[in-house]
Amino acid sequence: MLTRILLAIGGSFVIGVAVLSAVRTVILPRAAASLLSRAVFRTVRRFFRFIASRRSSFEWSDAVMAMFAPVGLLTLVASWLAFLMGGFMAIFWAAEQQGWTEAFHQSGSSLFTLGFAPIDGAWLQAVSFVEAALGLGMIALLITYLPSLYLAFSRRETLVALLEVRAGSPPSAVEMLERFHRIGWIGRLTDVWQEWEVWFAEVEESHTTYPVLTFYRSPQPERHWVTAAGTVLDGAALTLSTLDVPWQPQAALQIRAGFLALRRIADFFGIEYDPDPSPDDPISISRAEYDEVVDQLEQVGLPIKPDRDQAWRDFAGWRVNYDTPLLSLAEMTLAPYAPWTSDRSAPDHRQPKVRRWGRRSRARHSGGSGT
Repeated sequence: MLTRILLAIGGSFVIGVAVLSAVRTVILPRAAASLLSRAVFRTVRRFFRFIASRRSSFEWSDAVMAMFAPVGLLTLVASWLAFLMGGFMAIFWAAEQQGWTEAFHQSGSSLFTLGFAPIDGAWLQAVSFVEAALGLGMIALLITYLPSLYLAFSRRETLVALLEVRAGSPPSAVEMLERFHRIGWIGRLTDVWQEWEVWFAEVEESHTTYPVLTFYRSPQPERHWVTAAGTVLDGAALTLSTLDVPWQPQAALQIRAGFLALRRIADFFGIEYDPDPSPDDPISISRAEYDEVVDQLEQVGLPIKPDRDQAWRDFAGWRVNYDTPLLSLAEMTLAPYAPWTSDRSAPDHRQPKVRRWGRRSRARHSGGSGT
């Protein structure tokens, strides 16, 4: 008798885990991962990264990792169904004790609404109806989930594709500023910062509500949302700190929107960073790299502030807000090459630190230097 009770309780718990995971992943409009979804995606990700590492070419890695997010999503749905089936198997066995084969037969018939397994008794029939409703509900959730997912993906990729026109391929903040200077659009950079401020707000909302979007890769292998984010953030930081042009408050707002978005996505995946960095904290960009970029901008005729030391300090004060989350996300997603972003998140660089399960974020999103 005790075994039957424990099995029924255990089965109910397994069913609850599956239902809660589905609700938190698909229905709840906020970042709220479940242990089941994390475990599934981490396991699938390890497998895909192992396959991607079998060859050295980026084209192979990109083709393999492009399949990770869709396969991971389907694996998660399969896991929900498997948990439901296993949980109801335990309940059917506890109720009738006719063997695991018969319990499997009854649970599978109910879950997939096949109806080939006769079930006697009003109580067991009610259990069967509940299982059938949950099984249909899981499939319905997936059907309604995918359109929302791909709509958010399409909205994200529009500006990422347009950035190739403005910043080259791979995207570069220097290339973006040079092109705007050549066509006489430096004064119109404010429009760019406004567009990307909205883009960062949308990415933060969509990539924490639908975390799998973080791993969806662009249609073109050389494009990636993380490298696009790094490019426009660096472009705004160089404009504010280095270019001798009128102050552009929209660039400052875009940087703030950008580092808040990257931090909150990093929070979801447990990536550690300093939530309140000092303006003089070290960044991944060296002074020599910065000076080389400034020389390049000066050679094409862009106005440069006379005090380069202060300009460097100002640039570092902006960059420190998003440096660690940006590089960690680039490494985590295997982003394609782009200067000042994925070029310093390669395997020979330090891997991002990840918090243990259950630890709350230390990030205080109201802070940050340079604003």
